[in-house]
Amino acid sequence: MTERVITPRNRGFLFLDSHPAGCARLVEDMWRAVPPPVAAPDRAPVALVIGSSAGYGLAATIAGLARAGIRGIGVCFEKAPGRLTGTAGWYRTAATAELARSQGREMVFLNGDAFSDAMKEQVSELIRHRFGGRLDYLIYSVAAPRRTDPDTGATYASVLKPVGEAYRTKTLVFADGGAPEVKEVETQPAEGDDIDQTVAVMGGSDWERWIDHLADRELLAAGFTTAALSYIGSSLTAAIYRQGTIGAAKAHLEQTARILDERLAKLVGGRAVTFVNGAAVTQSSTAIPGIALYVGLLRGVLGDTMMPPVAQLSELWDQLTGARPLDLDEDGRVRLDTWELDPGVQAAVAERWNTATTDTITELADLDWFHAEVRRLYGLAVPGVDYTAPVETDVPWPDSTS
Repeated sequence: MTERVITPRNRGFLFLDSHPAGCARLVEDMWRAVPPPVAAPDRAPVALVIGSSAGYGLAATIAGLARAGIRGIGVCFEKAPGRLTGTAGWYRTAATAELARSQGREMVFLNGDAFSDAMKEQVSELIRHRFGGRLDYLIYSVAAPRRTDPDTGATYASVLKPVGEAYRTKTLVFADGGAPEVKEVETQPAEGDDIDQTVAVMGGSDWERWIDHLADRELLAAGFTTAALSYIGSSLTAAIYRQGTIGAAKAHLEQTARILDERLAKLVGGRAVTFVNGAAVTQSSTAIPGIALYVGLLRGVLGDTMMPPVAQLSELWDQLTGARPLDLDEDGRVRLDTWELDPGVQAAVAERWNTATTDTITELADLDWFHAEVRRLYGLAVPGVDYTAPVETDVPWPDSTS
């Protein structure tokens, strides 16, 4: 037994330990927030979620299980408990697997490098021998700092940089005592091969490689559909995001969708699309300058009408499964972010952004919500959890054979 009381330790938005019971309760709360299925499918569709343990990928997994009745495989890369606790994604995955099992949903979770051909082959074998040899859906939701190309062995690193010139912006930080501060930071522009490296990691190359791998092994069902999760965001953050190195990667991802869509239509009568999500507090987004401030102000404008990831991803599954028709924009993307980019909402956020200072920020942004959301990423500040009680930290990875 390795029970102990988890005492939060953090460096800014990064917490060193995660709380297993808090992570489990968070997963349960997300599952309960999913609307009930419109109708039970005649056959449980087989789905693969790549990046299943955090953010939108976790929401896609839970919404798929609870709303679309999927079975299948989740792939993620998490750290086991040791001297420190396991990563939050480790505990969230264990909780998701247990909840799926209790609800009669067959879901296998694999922990490893999604970029590797070894993982692709392991998934292929599972599809062939455990899930009837046919995959209906693939959701691609990967955010990673680096990727090793299986063909060349070259390792690429993604960067968060503007393109063309330095970017100076307001950003939100919390002092050691928890007091919020609005500061200005400057990020130097991309140089050398920064853009190419970021596109190699965060663009569509690995997504396309997954589709090629599965197609070559004849594992794609008739009508197979794949979706990659993307983000556009506000003009307030465009210089560091959509117009920056990450934006170049997202543009490549969307171009890959168009290529795959043509190929899959001919191959299996299938399709490929990108789903553009709205803003949320995730472990990836908090690392981007200005995003924390923007999301806090957005919540200040919208309050409880801000659409959480699990609600967005429930809509994704409705459109993928045909419960609702695919609603595509002029670039062939499904937009789940219209609530965020409504002109009136953006005007209100921009007004608050322009007047935001350390002195005014508590009046303009919902900082209690934002601070709690950051902590909940690690299983902390989840309602209904006794954080004074010892908790077992040595939680095993879900058994893939049962």
